[in-house]
Amino acid sequence: MVGRGGWHGRGRGHGPGDFFGGRGPGRGERPLEQGDLKWLVLALISEQPRHGYEIIRAIEEEFGGHYVPSPGVVYPTLTFLDETGLVESEAQGNKKLYRITSEGQAALAENEGPLTAMRERMNEARNRFGGPPAPELRRAMENLRAAIQVRMSKGELSAESLAAITAALDRAASEIERS
Repeated sequence: MVGRGGWHGRGRGHGPGDFFGGRGPGRGERPLEQGDLKWLVLALISEQPRHGYEIIRAIEEEFGGHYVPSPGVVYPTLTFLDETGLVESEAQGNKKLYRITSEGQAALAENEGPLTAMRERMNEARNRFGGPPAPELRRAMENLRAAIQVRMSKGELSAESLAAITAALDRAASEIERS
């Protein structure tokens, strides 16, 4: 699973960046180009009114579990769409429910070509990576992320600790590459 947080994923850690292509020799196009996220969010809201968290989950499903945008990119996108009149929001307790406006519907219709191209890139990327990562792999990746976060929260690393951690990660990477 690619992490959350911008184009690399979760903000809860980073995963294989090559899901997004264009990051090295032989890599394909990025499934989301600059500006695509706002159209994807708007298209998802056009299907049904959604809360921000539901949008994040829907995007994760669109990418077969390989990419989850961070709240730090989704919520500013929602604010932009709201401020530009493409969606409207309704407070529901401490959440907001977003609905598309007629201006938003018109904008989607006017941008049908770019939306279709974006969906094609997303499908190609999803096909390259197959189904979602196995649950046990997701669990192990989350365990590694959590362990690193716990260790980092304990304060500055000594040179010995840094060497031990990087050596362990390098060994794991080598074993994974050979598997």
